[in-house]
Amino acid sequence: MMKENVIQEKSFTFALEVIKLYSEIRKLNEFVISKQLLRCGTSIGANVEEAIAGQTRKDFFSKMSIASKEARETRYWLRLLKASKLVDLNYDEHLQNIEEIIRLLTSIVKTGYTNKLKLLFFGMGLLFIMGFMANLIL
Repeated sequence: MMKENVIQEKSFTFALEVIKLYSEIRKLNEFVISKQLLRCGTSIGANVEEAIAGQTRKDFFSKMSIASKEARETRYWLRLLKASKLVDLNYDEHLQNIEEIIRLLTSIVKTGYTNKLKLLFFGMGLLFIMGFMANLIL
């Protein structure tokens, strides 16, 4: 039995929410911002899926980073729709959901960055020790 992937499930569910919201907004004759929202809101899950299938760790974290950026763009469009009152709908639940997704993606990306730094410093430490040992031998 496969372990549940929280970000994969949440980003997929959110994409379904965005599709429904897009449809509601279009019915109220808003066509520009709704399209932007649809593109970035569904892109999050697509990038998460690509990350999961990534061939390398670098590929994984690169795609997760893109998903994080798309999530932040989605939040921007939702905030803009809410503040502009261009289409009078309740966006609060969608904003809460995207905040949770942003937190998850930020955590994933930061973990990758932190691990990369640890490897870099570990490698630098080994080089320093090897250089030090070489000086002792000479």
